[in-house]
Amino acid sequence: MTPTIGVFDSGFGGLTVLRALIHRLPQAQYAFLGDTARLPYGSKSRRTIARYAAQSARFLVREQGAEFLVIACNTASALALDAIQDAVEVPVLGVVEPGAAAARAASRTGDVLVMATDATVQSHAYAAACSAQGLRALEKACPLLVPLVEEGWTAHPVTAEVIRIYLDEVQADAAAKGFDADTLVLGCTHYPLLRPLIEAEAPRGMNVIDSAEAAAEAAVRLFNGRAAPAASEPTAETWIRCFATDSVEKFERIGSRFLDRPVGKVDLIDLGG
Repeated sequence: MTPTIGVFDSGFGGLTVLRALIHRLPQAQYAFLGDTARLPYGSKSRRTIARYAAQSARFLVREQGAEFLVIACNTASALALDAIQDAVEVPVLGVVEPGAAAARAASRTGDVLVMATDATVQSHAYAAACSAQGLRALEKACPLLVPLVEEGWTAHPVTAEVIRIYLDEVQADAAAKGFDADTLVLGCTHYPLLRPLIEAEAPRGMNVIDSAEAAAEAAVRLFNGRAAPAASEPTAETWIRCFATDSVEKFERIGSRFLDRPVGKVDLIDLGG
């Protein structure tokens, strides 16, 4: 059996989650939807986010035949996971809890730092998920990083300096609160593209947790026994179909950076208001 896995994001940052999934389950079929017409989700109410996310989930399940869903959007995972699970009758996995679980496995001190977007930080989803794992988490909003990634400045000295400033600020806050943080969670699906810069600027010995990789690992465990066995390497034949609700040209242009392979033709769809 070759499963179809649906992956959803408000934009195209979630392609880093798809990339991690392909490396682990290359024989699966994938349908990716970026709700680019209605981003950013972070400026919307919880009710509106839940409605948008449920519409996207139903499209992937009912029209694309997805048998499993991965919500590759931190905001939707934080604010709408229950609504998505109610909307479809397939297993649904978000990115927040896997990131917290990976932090628990990596941390010896029990204190972790989280870099994320302002919307994710305001939801305190990572703080809650880390607390459920017995961790203390200090969240830091890093609003400049997403536009720098989308500009393609993933190895730029300006980006390195911005990361250095954010890390200095969160470490100062952590010290003031008595934290002994040894683990840093990347709580945004854009941030894997900045991982080399972040690891270079982070204190020596700090564990850096990529929530996209953590979500993919959790997906393999969730789908175990129902998904095709993984091949040793991703293949060019891995079946991927991408959809967007707007800006398909931008998606096709920028998406390959996140997926680390051409995204191919992106189909424009209309999910309504």
